[in-house]
Amino acid sequence: MPQRTCVGCRQVLAKRSLVRLVRTENGVVLDPSGKMNGRGAYLHQLRSCWERALKGALAHALKAELSESDRKNLEEVMNGLPDEHGDAE
Repeated sequence: MPQRTCVGCRQVLAKRSLVRLVRTENGVVLDPSGKMNGRGAYLHQLRSCWERALKGALAHALKAELSESDRKNLEEVMNGLPDEHGDAE
């Protein structure tokens, strides 16, 4: 099974257990299929990983600066994710 590294916590896990984000011409988008063309990065579905990633690791992994629009959209997704203990707020 393919392995990928979460850009937030650097833990290596099965590709299917992580969420893929892709840099496209229209900005950074979620890739639920995991098959979109473009530079991608992987994250756990945990708020703590997204918070760390948005501090700079995600932009570095995607080799692009996040626009304000990208950041806002990703923060909206992040706010719906569970924390470390699996509790959604």
